[in-house]
Amino acid sequence: MKKEYCGLFGIYGNKEAARMTYFGLYALQHRGQESAGIVTWDGEKIREQKGMGLVADVFNERHLSKELKGSIGMGHIRYSTTGASLIRNAQPFRVRHGDLQLAVAHNGNLVNTFELRAELEANGSIFQTTMDTEVFAHLIIKYLHESKSIEEAIGKACGRVRGAYSMLILANDKLIAIKDPNSFRPLALGRVGESYVFASETCAFDLIEAEYLRPLEAGEMVTVHKGKLTSYRFAEKRKTSKCIFELIYFARPDSYVFGDVVYERRKAMGVMLAKEAPVDADMVMPFPDSGNYAAVGYSQESGLPLELAMIRNHYVGRTFIQPSQDMRDFSVRVKLNPVKSMIKGKRIVIVEDSIVRGTTIRARVKKLRELGAREIHLRVSCPPIKNPCFYGIDFSSKGELIAANHSPEDIARFMDIDSLHYLTIPGLLNSVSKNDWCLACFNGKYPIPLGNKMGKDCLEAESDDDQELY
Repeated sequence: MKKEYCGLFGIYGNKEAARMTYFGLYALQHRGQESAGIVTWDGEKIREQKGMGLVADVFNERHLSKELKGSIGMGHIRYSTTGASLIRNAQPFRVRHGDLQLAVAHNGNLVNTFELRAELEANGSIFQTTMDTEVFAHLIIKYLHESKSIEEAIGKACGRVRGAYSMLILANDKLIAIKDPNSFRPLALGRVGESYVFASETCAFDLIEAEYLRPLEAGEMVTVHKGKLTSYRFAEKRKTSKCIFELIYFARPDSYVFGDVVYERRKAMGVMLAKEAPVDADMVMPFPDSGNYAAVGYSQESGLPLELAMIRNHYVGRTFIQPSQDMRDFSVRVKLNPVKSMIKGKRIVIVEDSIVRGTTIRARVKKLRELGAREIHLRVSCPPIKNPCFYGIDFSSKGELIAANHSPEDIARFMDIDSLHYLTIPGLLNSVSKNDWCLACFNGKYPIPLGNKMGKDCLEAESDDDQELY
């Protein structure tokens, strides 16, 4: 099963469209480190540059100043969760149909990809990639013949898919942004000068000094054409299910996501943790960088001093979004190093944002024990992750999720810590704005039913739950 978590950026009406897109993707690099791509419209055709690796490695000055010409641009950064690290799976995905040149960039995951792909192949469609983004492109072309506009065709395509999708589409000289009816994934609208911009997170606007206007609404399609912005609603209003893990882990702390300031929400989670699970200790210490902001909140609420006694090597990528377990294990060894004099004989409260597999934290705790820590108490600023995510985050099966198969007491023994407390679901909800959040990874209540094949795979994954701790 292929799932993706990605970053999007688009700009309309700027003579430096490629360069602005480059900077936008650079600001969103935390959302994907596997591949990057930029497309531009030069007035006659879509130009393209894609490659594997980081944004700064994929593009050079020649690409930005000479090859990617045009005043309309959009880009995509990606990471995959199944090891399909292939250039053909890099986005934006580009097709040509008659006079229409189309490029599609997608953040999210569709849950009925298998059924739609089988239907399209039975009717003669030929697929070049394993991405659900290509399913979208085929559907748009299919409905183009019976529609009065590209927007109408896109709306009909959206009516066939189920799942999470924030999307940018370059259709000749139109730039189109879409948010799924459940609003799973963030997508924001901004403006720099006379140019409209779109991005997965507002931190991309800050880098190019763009003004943040608003988030896209659930079921909204925004078209920019000839300098004019038009908004459509392609789906009826429904209860939204915004991904709360954006606030817990994935988004940058300086971004606005779903109307929330990420930094403030993470700090509030730490405050709530201190209220739910106080402990008599000498200091609070985060595992940087993801645990930093909750640790600030925990420290301020508890009155315990905050010490940055674990130093991060900033030239190592985020372990969570590396595509293979071997890379994750290597990163654990090189990413963080403790300040030895701060550890010996101390009672330490470690604040972490989440526990997925547990292997990373166990290795770090082991190092702290070797350095003479007297007590280690772990506080986690989200509830136990017990269920796989089918909407675009790397929780692929219950067999990989330590909290799905073991009690907090067992996990504490496995990690050799003195106590463990996860933030409760009510505590989490009290730490964020009043919204309709997707909590499926915590409570198993999936807001969109899974497709037949995906549901079968889910059941098979759930039955494979004999993960051993010892």
